[in-house]
Amino acid sequence: MKKFFISTLVLLGLSMNVYGQKHPPVPPHPSKTELINAKSRELDKRYNQEKKLIMNHPLATKKMKQDQMRALNQKYRSQKKLLKKM
Repeated sequence: MKKFFISTLVLLGLSMNVYGQKHPPVPPHPSKTELINAKSRELDKRYNQEKKLIMNHPLATKKMKQDQMRALNQKYRSQKKLLKKM
C-alpha cells in the first residue's frame, strides 16, 4: 500500500510538472505591410545616420562629400525601389 501511495504521488507530481511546462502561444506574425514599413523605417534611419557621418566628416572636401552623397542617394533609391516591389 505504501509503495502504491508513493508511486501515485510521484506520478501526480510528474504530470503536474509536465502540465506546467506548456509553452506560451506563438505571437502572430507581422503582416506584409507591417514588415515593409519596419524595413522602410530601418532603411531611413540608416540613411540618415550615414548622411550625418558624411556631412560632418572633418577631412572630406566638398567634392568628396558630394560624390559620397550622390552614391548614398543612388543606393537608397534602389533599396527603396526594391522594398516597393515586394
